Amino acid sequence: MPLNLHSETKHVEGGKRIGSALISVYHKDGLEAIVRELHRLEVRIYSTGGTQAFIEGLGVPVTAVEDLTSYPSILGGRVKTLHPKVFGGILGRRDLASDLAQLEEFAIPPIDLVIVDLYPFEATVAAGGSEEAIIEKIDIGGISLIRAGAKNHADVVIVSSRSQYPEMLSLLSSQNGTTTLVQRKKFAAQAFGVSSHYDSAIYNWFSGDQAELRLSAGPANALRYGENPHQPATFFGDLQALFEQLGGKALSYNNLLDLDAALELIDDLSTLGGVPFAILKHNNACGAAVRPSIREAWDAALAGDPISAFGGVLITTATMNKATAEAIDAIFFEIVCAPAYDADALEVLRKKKNRIILVRKPTKKPVRKYRTALNGILAQSPDSVIDTMTSARTATKKTATASEEKDLFFANILVKHTKSNAIVLAKGYQLLASGTGQTSRVDALEQAIAKAQKFKFDLKGTVMASDAFFPFPDCVAIAAAAGITAIVQPGGSIKDQESVDACDTLGIAMCITGNRHFKH
Repeated sequence: MPLNLHSETKHVEGGKRIGSALISVYHKDGLEAIVRELHRLEVRIYSTGGTQAFIEGLGVPVTAVEDLTSYPSILGGRVKTLHPKVFGGILGRRDLASDLAQLEEFAIPPIDLVIVDLYPFEATVAAGGSEEAIIEKIDIGGISLIRAGAKNHADVVIVSSRSQYPEMLSLLSSQNGTTTLVQRKKFAAQAFGVSSHYDSAIYNWFSGDQAELRLSAGPANALRYGENPHQPATFFGDLQALFEQLGGKALSYNNLLDLDAALELIDDLSTLGGVPFAILKHNNACGAAVRPSIREAWDAALAGDPISAFGGVLITTATMNKATAEAIDAIFFEIVCAPAYDADALEVLRKKKNRIILVRKPTKKPVRKYRTALNGILAQSPDSVIDTMTSARTATKKTATASEEKDLFFANILVKHTKSNAIVLAKGYQLLASGTGQTSRVDALEQAIAKAQKFKFDLKGTVMASDAFFPFPDCVAIAAAAGITAIVQPGGSIKDQESVDACDTLGIAMCITGNRHFKH
């Protein structure tokens, strides 16, 4: 009996009505509503393996792909849908007589809708899967289905991601199973984006550090504007994987840069023990402290520079409680980020509707950093080094005291996350002042001293951290005159000994880490 090739795809109000669908997904969550709607629309469903069993479990009729192809799933499931009767049904052009003739000759039914959810390759890599497990999560049939459906979008709808299920369900129900060319083309573009991202992830895993640049950062999120209102901007990535936003306006370009700096800093500070709290402006910390409780940490961080804290980004690793929420509510700030919030703390913070309240989710950091430069892109590994006394050495006759040693490496974390040239002054696990983004180290130190004195800090017994070496001993002399008693710096200058000798003369302890921490 010849196939009725026109009964599966009906033209309705300038669109095409879905008469048949192939569903092959890894994750089944969110699929039920679409399956039931397809059943209501009397769409014939083809499927295989676990997806077929899921659909059957819903009590919805489904035709096994094996029954269509007369060929079983083989090689442990590696080959299921790779068959002319499947791909012919997807790629057959409904307006081309020769294609229709061949479909009828070989009894190939047209397929109007393809729903695919690829094997979780990236998740398997991120979870530390074995090489064998990772290889097995390289999808072959699924990626082929996606490309075929997208190529023939003139006749076929391709749903290539779970994130598209709500939109597809809405189209099915609101348009009675009919789609327009514009809609199908949109799904096709998204499908090629999915396949490109998937292939880039596989390429990068195989190639490792020797990879040519293959960037695919995730969905595009249009921002209000860039660094300035006249600059259009977009964020490519999955912010929902990083944060749950509980209130406030949409994140801006500058917000995202500040948050990136804040997360990097707070993660390093969390290695010191206690509760860290940091306040950032323009990617630099203007307040930071580590204390036994979140409220104490906030008070100490704010004291470092209560003026610059205005409009800042606040971040901590502790649950936000009501007492701290009330304290920070006394100033204007753009963003607060914490792993959790007490209900009464949220009530306080939500009083200002534009205040951005973020819950940080646990997630792995990128293994490479990128930025554009000239007509290309620079890539480097993150500065993940956290210096300690174990890896550093004392270069002077005087040794830092136990409390000075703790402060030195607290300050060294802060200077690592401060724009170069940078100097940080600290005491008692509290940022007293910093000199940031100066063209000379002397200027950075003098800026930091002046700022600390402005806020009435006693610098006697303070420690100092420098992000790079001292080319001359002048900074040592300035530091000694201010009351600084211990210094940490990377070393590496041909005149290191001159700075060491100056410390010995002035009674200052100096630790050398061997690790420079420029930040541009």
